[in-house]
Amino acid sequence: MSTHPGLATVPKVDIERYMGTWYEIARLPMRHEPEDATDITATYSLKADGKVEVCNRMRRRGEVDEALGEATALDDSASRLEVSFLPEGLRWIPFTKGDYWIIGLEPDYSVALVGSPDRKYLWLLARTPRIEPATREHYLAIARAQGFDLTPLIDTPQSA
Repeated sequence: MSTHPGLATVPKVDIERYMGTWYEIARLPMRHEPEDATDITATYSLKADGKVEVCNRMRRRGEVDEALGEATALDDSASRLEVSFLPEGLRWIPFTKGDYWIIGLEPDYSVALVGSPDRKYLWLLARTPRIEPATREHYLAIARAQGFDLTPLIDTPQSA
């Protein structure tokens, strides 16, 4: 049972506008993105069936690592998605999908804040490798107000 109130998402996402490449500005720690990873991006492409192809890339120790997955919107708002990085034939297995809930989004789709309802995962994303400090703080304030502990927040180095 969760000790958190429900995670509020943005009311509606135009999924087609959300497609493209996003640079990771900051994140909470997670095992599949080591702390020393840099140049992390996520590129989303809309598939013919309405699902979203996900391509995550990162650089670590000079090597580029890439993970391919698929996201599915949970409802018509498209602000709550489930993502799986398992091979296509295994994506039916229960409890193998991660929550990708959009909790903040600039009207021009230049910055997005994504989190999980258990408050374990959080990503601050932007269309450019860097954002203004005031913009960063605005979105992190949204995360704090929704109960995210930002003490371990990692700022993602981007060389672009």
